[in-house]
Amino acid sequence: MTQVQANIRDYRGKRVHMIGIGGSSMSGLARMLVEKGYQVTGSDRTEGYLIGSVRDCGATVMIGHRAENVHGADLVVYTGAAGEDNPERAEARRLGIPQIERSVLLGQLMEGFPWSVGICGAHGKTTTTSMLSQMLVELGMDPSVHIGGVLDAIGGSTRIGKSGIFLAEACEFRRSFLEMKPTMELVLNIDADHLDCYRDIDEIEETFGTFMNLLPEDGVLIGNGDDVRVLRRMLKAKCRKVTFGFEKGNDVHPEDLTEDAEGYASFRLVCEGEEKGAVHMGVPGMFNVKNALASLAAAWVLQADMEKACGIAGKFIGAHRRFEKTGELNGAELFHDYGHNPEEMKNALSIARKRCKGRLVAVMQPHTFSRVRALFDEYLTCTGVADVTLVTDICAAREKDPGDLHSGMLVDGMKEHGIDAHWTPSFDDTEKWLRENLRPGDLAITMGCGDINMLNQQIREHEAAAQG
Repeated sequence: MTQVQANIRDYRGKRVHMIGIGGSSMSGLARMLVEKGYQVTGSDRTEGYLIGSVRDCGATVMIGHRAENVHGADLVVYTGAAGEDNPERAEARRLGIPQIERSVLLGQLMEGFPWSVGICGAHGKTTTTSMLSQMLVELGMDPSVHIGGVLDAIGGSTRIGKSGIFLAEACEFRRSFLEMKPTMELVLNIDADHLDCYRDIDEIEETFGTFMNLLPEDGVLIGNGDDVRVLRRMLKAKCRKVTFGFEKGNDVHPEDLTEDAEGYASFRLVCEGEEKGAVHMGVPGMFNVKNALASLAAAWVLQADMEKACGIAGKFIGAHRRFEKTGELNGAELFHDYGHNPEEMKNALSIARKRCKGRLVAVMQPHTFSRVRALFDEYLTCTGVADVTLVTDICAAREKDPGDLHSGMLVDGMKEHGIDAHWTPSFDDTEKWLRENLRPGDLAITMGCGDINMLNQQIREHEAAAQG
């Protein structure tokens, strides 16, 4: 993946320029580099919601990608969304400035830690990494952390600790997690996503297997024993293996699992036949129980105080942009969730349905044309539990509009499946519909990993202006 062999350790005190610095991972890495003594500059297409925090930590950020932005840089780090034709990458190439991809940087920062922990899976990476981070911080185990979200418990998306533990999300997009050198892995699930860079689910599974094979023989592989693809790949690993899941055959599993009316679960944690403590979840949804089991399994392997770890798991209330309440409109609650493929949207809506006292309104921002094309049929039914579905225009992100796919096609397909769906192309169109139709007791949830969260911000600002 690297264009020129370079190692971040050779550039301490020098200027590192980051292309795509406002991304969820890149912004955290920028903060980490500043804290470690690097001079950090960066650029991004727009003023994303994380740009402010990057500037606050001491980095210089330019909006717009221009060749002159890399002048004077000693090293360039680029996000996977910045292609070879990006003007800053092209100029760095012309000037002979070394370049490394984001995942290479993360792998280099993690290298050398006795416990280099990569948390991977199609769903739940940020929540699981956040939950485990909060546990270890509150237990005094002082981990370094890199997550693809914002967690109040660590003051953002990164943390530099002084112990031998480094926790990080390991993303399968463009096989970037293969740049890591993990000594422990948490494999949450294997599912179809990122089909713009994988042939099919079988190739995805094969690549997860390659990631698992990165572990040394004295490493630890913690995997979802209820997921047949994960379990199949785990069986081939030569290191220590620990399974978690709902089934009692897993090394780590719940006993007496119950769920209240709003979706909050309680259970007793069992690790290899021994009860370790009671958990009363602070985030709703059975999928979050799975995330908690993964986190607790890792804490157990790391020899944490498990009774206290169980209590901390119950205090975890989520990272930002994960079923996060953002305000109210017309007496209805407004939420946002980062879920951007059909399975994640189903999960978010399952807990919204239990909380909602009136009508549930799903607001979907489809993310990338390639994902919509690959998972088109799944999108048509994933909002089935909602009373109304609003669909904005597709967020192109790193892609160009192919011209033969748009959100109106999704809406037509949803209607054929009996879903009350409406195409509200822009944020203004969507806000207008919500203002005219929401009433007390309703719940509206925006879903997507693009900029749909800015709709919630827009509504909040308009409400504040109206009140004063």
